[in-house]
Amino acid sequence: MTSLKFGTSGLRGLVTDLPDSVCHAYTVAFLKHMQSAHRISAGGPLLVGYDLRSSSPRMAAACIAAARKFGMDVENCGPVATPALAYRAMSAKVAAIMVTGSHIPADRNGLKFYRPDGEIDKSDEAGILSTLDLEAAAPPLSSEPLAISPDALENYTSRCLSLLKSGSLSGRRIGVYQHSSVARDLIVAVLQELGADAVALARSEVFVPVDTEALRAEDMQFADAAVKKYKLDALVSTDGDADRPLIADEQGVFLRGDSVGLLTACFLQADAVVTPVTSNTAIELSGLFAKVYRTRVGSPYVIEGMEQARQDGYDRIVGFEANGGVLLGSPVSTNAGLVDALPTRDAMLPILAVLGMAAEQGVPLSELLQTMPERFTRSGRIEHVDANRSGPFLRSLLDESLRERFFADLGAIRENDAIDGVRIVLSSGEVIHYRASGNAPELRCYAEAAAGERADELLQWGLSRAEKALNEA
Repeated sequence: MTSLKFGTSGLRGLVTDLPDSVCHAYTVAFLKHMQSAHRISAGGPLLVGYDLRSSSPRMAAACIAAARKFGMDVENCGPVATPALAYRAMSAKVAAIMVTGSHIPADRNGLKFYRPDGEIDKSDEAGILSTLDLEAAAPPLSSEPLAISPDALENYTSRCLSLLKSGSLSGRRIGVYQHSSVARDLIVAVLQELGADAVALARSEVFVPVDTEALRAEDMQFADAAVKKYKLDALVSTDGDADRPLIADEQGVFLRGDSVGLLTACFLQADAVVTPVTSNTAIELSGLFAKVYRTRVGSPYVIEGMEQARQDGYDRIVGFEANGGVLLGSPVSTNAGLVDALPTRDAMLPILAVLGMAAEQGVPLSELLQTMPERFTRSGRIEHVDANRSGPFLRSLLDESLRERFFADLGAIRENDAIDGVRIVLSSGEVIHYRASGNAPELRCYAEAAAGERADELLQWGLSRAEKALNEA
């Protein structure tokens, strides 16, 4: 049985399930689908990039070989950030394949597909699977590897520098937690170009699975020690493929991803914000945005929401996920120039927006959220809960009387929605949200309150209450 599965970030699975033959088969299936559904030509261009995990160069070479045999004119973008590859592909209106497992462990990897106008959607996934032939023989890898083109990296660097004025980070000492991020050198170069004193730290030649939504104890300890030792104004990093940011303030405290998204939208003066229901309600409570669209979890749904915002007439559209990845749904003018739209997750935009905002206001990062409503969110999960158990549980909470009894201990329910799972807002404004994970057999619980301790209490109540209900079912 294969571990391979399409999720919200493309095809993922164990490296052992992604030999050259499988990479070849998925590449050909993707290209056939692009021909039939998106009118790319057999001899047209295709971009391929990859992250720094040890399996990625081999997998990228297999994808390149398959595409060249198929007749495509392949541009090897080499090791490059996912948003950089996406920006190059969307600007040139060509298809692309990114070999990355993002933040997941090194024994896993994946393929992320882009059609000429952006990320593939669920109908594209179905189209790829319908043409997939895993029995097809893979072509031998060429003895002459394709030279790496610098265009994707150079174009993306220029976009990053269009966000802030030259010298705008002068006087700021910023640590760059490099680990195995594919953007580790790019971050240093961009920060230096903007005038910062960039300090490169903790570079690793072994892949480090940094997850911006589930930080390891060593990540937090590193941030705390680094800001003190090097007297940093901030510490920044990304996950493996640089589509999710990691930002710690001058005290070594990491900012939550949805807080990073909120600050980025504020810096860009967004009139419409699109974000999943798992992001906290400070976004609405801030009163900063004309319209807030809530979606299901996953970048495809945020992209759909941004398109709806465009159709509704908004022209400064910012999307973000609770992991901090920001999607720009429209071109946005800043003091430094025009920043092109990029409707895929990006880590550099929020990093530069947050640093730029602090520098512009002349305050430390820790003060940026002080003017925002105080909302604290916590999340947890109950493992080994498959769809056969989570489905009936979530459906039961759609019944009003059952829902009221389930949450009776917490008080009256003010509102509820089923955008992604079941989310209830109590009369106190506190939030409990249950949803089934999209990539693991587990039930997730999210809690939000005006104080951190209360959010902790709500999360523990939510997990124990759900576990009791699941055991009684």
